[in-house]
Amino acid sequence: MGSPSSEPVAERVRSTCEWVAGRARFVHIERDAVGEYALGLQAAGVGAPLDPETHLVEGDRESRAAFVLCLDAINFGSGWWPTIRKRAGHSGYFTVAAGLTERFRDDGAWSTKELTELSPEHLASVLDQDPEHPLMSQYAASLRDVGEHVLAEHDGHFATLIDAARGSAVTLAEMLARWKAFADVSTYEDRPVPFFKRAQLAAADIARVGLAELRETQRLTAFADNVLPHVLRLDGILRLDPTLEKTIDGGQLLTHGSPPEVELRACAIHTVELLSQAIDGRLYPAQIDEALWNRGRESRYKAVRRPRSRNTAY
Repeated sequence: MGSPSSEPVAERVRSTCEWVAGRARFVHIERDAVGEYALGLQAAGVGAPLDPETHLVEGDRESRAAFVLCLDAINFGSGWWPTIRKRAGHSGYFTVAAGLTERFRDDGAWSTKELTELSPEHLASVLDQDPEHPLMSQYAASLRDVGEHVLAEHDGHFATLIDAARGSAVTLAEMLARWKAFADVSTYEDRPVPFFKRAQLAAADIARVGLAELRETQRLTAFADNVLPHVLRLDGILRLDPTLEKTIDGGQLLTHGSPPEVELRACAIHTVELLSQAIDGRLYPAQIDEALWNRGRESRYKAVRRPRSRNTAY
């Protein structure tokens, strides 16, 4: 978790990523290309309906709230995707999402008490994975943490947690960022670099699926993972040091928290800020993030190796 600060999480992410981008040695933003690229994103539009095969789109508010927060609590593991058992036609993320959806649809949501006792073996059976795979213990630990917080702080109700944010996406992200399950802070030149990808994403997802009318979603930053820098690189907006390019193209894992890995995430976030500014905020960072992430699912982006790092952040 990050150190306490009076500055909102989103603003800390935004300002620190700009600071990293200004010092980056391995990743360069092609600023001259930003304006035209932003106009192209605006013209393409954003937003796509959720697929009921992979996301719980029905049910009462409490169950749907539990689903979104549980899924975002385990929305990491991209560095492990080549090693898990994927469903036909599904990426690693959608394999996990589909397994969780089926569990909620067939057996109902876990209670917070059940979450606090969740074992890697049980979760592996839900997701149809090897119980010895490292992700299963990491996922189970994250979900236990969620259960403990919701049980102790919100009377065991996920909807109560959402309502405690008093209609603010930024406040909800702040609340989640304090939990171990959503921790996401790296270090660069001895300075903490907060990203809080999943804490902010959860707030955006809550608003997106209509679980609450949350203001201030436009203040959230992009949700830094490995897809955004990959898309921005292939689209010519990020230029990488040749050594880093060779590492990524060769399929080598990046060390989480290393300067190149931090720069990839931070420069992607700052680039999204520049893109939003270039079109006067007509698309805000979370919307641009969604557009880039969906673009990353296209075959031409999947045909090229993307940066991979094994961690619990993304």
